[in-house]
Amino acid sequence: MTAPSALLLHFDDEQAMAQRLAQASGITCAAIARHRFPDGELKLRLPATVPTHVVLLRSLDHPNEKLVELLLATRTARALGATHLTLVAPYMAYMRQDIAFNPGEVVSQQVVGRFLADLFDAVVTVDPHLHRIERLEQAIPVAQAVVLSGAPLLAELLARELDRPVLIGPDAESAQWIAQAACAHGFDHGVCHKDRHGDREVTIHLPDLDVRGRAVVVLDDVASSGRTLAGATRLLLAAGAASVDVAVTHALFAGDALDVIHNAGVRQVWSTDCIAHTSNAVSVAPALTRALCTILSSSQ
Repeated sequence: MTAPSALLLHFDDEQAMAQRLAQASGITCAAIARHRFPDGELKLRLPATVPTHVVLLRSLDHPNEKLVELLLATRTARALGATHLTLVAPYMAYMRQDIAFNPGEVVSQQVVGRFLADLFDAVVTVDPHLHRIERLEQAIPVAQAVVLSGAPLLAELLARELDRPVLIGPDAESAQWIAQAACAHGFDHGVCHKDRHGDREVTIHLPDLDVRGRAVVVLDDVASSGRTLAGATRLLLAAGAASVDVAVTHALFAGDALDVIHNAGVRQVWSTDCIAHTSNAVSVAPALTRALCTILSSSQ
């Protein structure tokens, strides 16, 4: 697969993914040098010359400092001559805060989305949280906004690893995603109802689905605190499930999240490599490459 002349920029912690994307798409990649001053400020250094199209790879887990990196890097790339900037962010941060529930609350999806739209001409991401909107460009108003999904990749993995598993989504927001994953292989599937009482307190209600003696996989787009997955797992095992595994696109697993879900009885944890983690089992690099090559070709 070949692409027009472009440069893929990355940071050292994402070198492996950058090299896979660059090799598959036929473009050059280069690392952005990064130095932290004693007071916490950052100094970045890009290559001295850049082509007109620059791609920046940055998965936005632990996003706050990374957003500053994007600001510094993109403004410098423009000053060096780049006229088209593409962000490849396998994980897109701040998409879950999509409405103000109380007066004065910041709707981070809108604020961060417009911030990114001011920096980039195109965005590629995987399974962003788009609960109350239909299209990514409603949150990030760029000329090209490409959304990929980890659901088919995880479904392929489950078809190889398990015999006719039951797929369970942890909440109503996962319904469409669960149906997509289940469709290709004819998996039985259902969606839980979730009442959230705080960041770490949730009440789960199982769907009306017989899981007795069955291998069950709780499938979700993101795992953060692990409390929702743990709650669903305990209920499924109590309902007679033979085993419960977890498959997620974005393996955030903050703090003690992995311990929490394993202590609840989860057997295996699988994730995509949108966020580097020991549970990574499938790669989104081929799908990212196809999307990137399309954007590179259309920008000429």
